[in-house]
Amino acid sequence: MYMEYSKIRELLDKYWECETSLAEEAHLRDFYAHHHGELPPDLREAAPLFQYYHAAEADTMPELFTDGPAPWETATVIVRPFWHSWMKYAAVLLMAAGLGYSVFSFQQRRDDPQDTYAFRDTYSDPKLAYQETQRALQILSKNLNKGKEQMEKLSYFHDATEMIQGKNN
Repeated sequence: MYMEYSKIRELLDKYWECETSLAEEAHLRDFYAHHHGELPPDLREAAPLFQYYHAAEADTMPELFTDGPAPWETATVIVRPFWHSWMKYAAVLLMAAGLGYSVFSFQQRRDDPQDTYAFRDTYSDPKLAYQETQRALQILSKNLNKGKEQMEKLSYFHDATEMIQGKNN
């Protein structure tokens, strides 16, 4: 028995150094699978590993690549009545109607530029073009001044906060 343990120790040393052959690893699995007595402490620590390998050897993996179709590849045809999917048809119809209305409306505005302000050309009357430009710039200036007033309020708030914190006496 002692002779067997020394051989197993040698095989284990080779195994931990990744130098064993498949036959030597099979010998280690068989030894740990069929040994039912008390093992020395240095051999005991590898026992669960090789017992697991021996037990896993008996388990067979299912064949993954067979000639038959996989379960998820089987063709199952689901037939639904028309009213189950009416929403997609309604959405397509609504999109087509909206697109048609948009095209029609755009063509109408393009054909009659007097109806819409956006397409009216004022360049033929320079005085009117100048007045419209002034009006647009006044609106822009008014809105920018509103933003400036808000920033001034924020500046006052910042100054007051610094005074309270004692940074600016």
